[in-house]
This record gives sequence, C-alpha cells and structure tokens, in this order.
Amino acid sequence: MDKFRIMVQFLQANQESFMNGICGIMALASAQMYSSFEFTCPCLPDYNYAYGIGILIVPPIWFFLLGYVLNNNISVLTEEWKRPVGKRRKDPAVLRYMFSSMTQRALIAPAVWVAVTLMDGKSFLCAFSATADLSEFLNETYPSLSKKELLKLQARIPCIDVFDGNEIISREAATRYIRCLSQACGWTFLMVITIAAFLIRAIRPCFTQAAFLKTKYWSHYIDTERKLFDETCKEHAKSFAKVCIQQYFESISGEIVPQFQLPTKKKKGNKDDDGEKQKSDEEKLLGIRKEEDMNKVLWNWHTCKPPLFLNKHAEYMNMNGHACLDTLSLSDERYTHTPMKNTAVAYYSKV
Repeated sequence: MDKFRIMVQFLQANQESFMNGICGIMALASAQMYSSFEFTCPCLPDYNYAYGIGILIVPPIWFFLLGYVLNNNISVLTEEWKRPVGKRRKDPAVLRYMFSSMTQRALIAPAVWVAVTLMDGKSFLCAFSATADLSEFLNETYPSLSKKELLKLQARIPCIDVFDGNEIISREAATRYIRCLSQACGWTFLMVITIAAFLIRAIRPCFTQAAFLKTKYWSHYIDTERKLFDETCKEHAKSFAKVCIQQYFESISGEIVPQFQLPTKKKKGNKDDDGEKQKSDEEKLLGIRKEEDMNKVLWNWHTCKPPLFLNKHAEYMNMNGHACLDTLSLSDERYTHTPMKNTAVAYYSKV
C-alpha cells in the first residue's frame, strides 16, 4: 500500500511524465485493439466504402476524444477560459499553448490507429476494391461483363469465401495491388505527421523563443496554482471538520451522566501534544471559521482572482485580491493576528 501511495504521489508531482505515459499506453492499446479486432467486410458495393472508411476514421475520433477526457488539464483550460477577468487578465497565448499541448498528446493514439490500419490494408481493400481500376488483372479471353456485374464481382474480392470469379479476375493479384497502395498511403501518413511534429516541436521555439518561454511558464503556473489551491482547500476542510467535531462533542459533554464517566489520568506530555495539535488545526483554518465566510472566499476566488503582484503583507492586503471583498467582507475573526516579535541578533568576530 505504501508503494502504491508513493507511486501515485510521484505521478501527481510529475504530471507531464504521467500524461506522456498515458499517451503511450493509449497508443499501445489502439494497436492491440486493432490486432484483436475481427474485421468483417460486407462485400457489397453499397456498403464496402462506408465500412472501410468507418474503420479508418471512427476509432481515431474516439481515441482523440478519450485523450482529452484522460487529460487533467482540460478542466484547467476550461476554467481559465470561462472565468471572469477580475483583477487578472487572460492571456490568449497561454490558452493556445495549453490547448496545443493537449491536442498533440491526444493525437498520438489516433495516429497509431490510422498508421496500423493503413499498413495492414484490410480496411483500404474493403473500401476501394469495388471502385479501384483493376482492368490489368482481368482475363481478356473471358466474355466482357457489364459495369454493374463487374462492380459486384470486385466488391467480393476482400471475401475469399464468397468470391467466385477467379476465372475472370485474379483475386490474389488485385489484393496485393490494393494493399500496396494502402501501405504507400500509410508510409506517406507517417512521414507527414513526423515532419509536422518536428516543425511544431523544434522549429517553432527558435523563432519565438521569448513568447514560447512566457506561455510555457504561465501555463505551468496556472496548473500549479490550481493544485496548491485544491490542496489548501483540502487541508482547510480537514481542519474545519476536526474542530467542528471537537466542538460538537464538547458542547454535549455536559449532557453525559457523570456516573458513566470513568476517571482517566493524562500525562502532561499528552496534554501538550493535544494542545499543539489543536493549535495546528486552528492555524490551518486561516481565520475562516464560518460557512458563509468560506463560501465568500471561494466565490471571490472564482469571480476575482488576485493580480499577479507579490509585495509586502501590508500592500498585499490592499492589492492582492482584497479589493474585491468590498461587498463580500468576512467576519472580524479573520483579522485577529498575533503580533510579531522583533528579535535582535548580535554577531561577534574572533579577529
């Protein structure tokens, strides 16, 4: 269990590596699904093309959408796109960078499916067997067939069990010819996506290095800020629940019958530990001790995020988001802070 928790923490800390691993697993899954897929061509002129092209296009679309679903950054992108501007402007370049990064990862599995399908050639054979020009493989000594009959005969080429025109057309030669065209399309597709990936990943930062670094930094910042905010909310909710439950039991302690209470003696060390633990839970509340105050804080975070300006605590109270709390002021308990002590340190030289 500890090893599993460590692995989950590592994946959460290295989200980029985790998403690359997910993309690799999806690519392998797409290849494995195709190998285990039972391909059954209808061998009818009206349905061959739809079935073959459907096998080539529909699963990649599903893998593409699944790549977005499995990517955690899709929710971050949506929240950043739809949030109110408030005191922090939205940079379209950062949104485009995040969207392009997710799209590149989501395209890996569909590209693998299309490449494997074209290299195998079954769907291509089913889709174009009826419409391909196979006049070179016809038996010239056999009486000529009508166009409709020839179309039906060519549509049965992918189905070895129902094909009955070996004396008219060489099925083996026609199959090899169409599969050769399919593999040529597959290699062309691989070359095109490889060149496109090279241009996107390598050439683009060379021309806009400063803009690339800026968009990359702020996209990482948005993701990190959201993670830290979620962690802070979880810690606050945990401490809020602990204090609330403790106060509940303390409030009903007077109703418990005294004779049922057993006298217990606690050591001094235990009292100190409990006091420090309670104090730690109180500190994690950050002065927010009411449901209305927490709802206001969350609403303010959504509608008016603080500007990206870091300064001293006094200026931070005035500039970093609290200006949005004019109508959403919290209770006075939040502003009770312990005064800071000034300590003087003297250094002595041995010279």
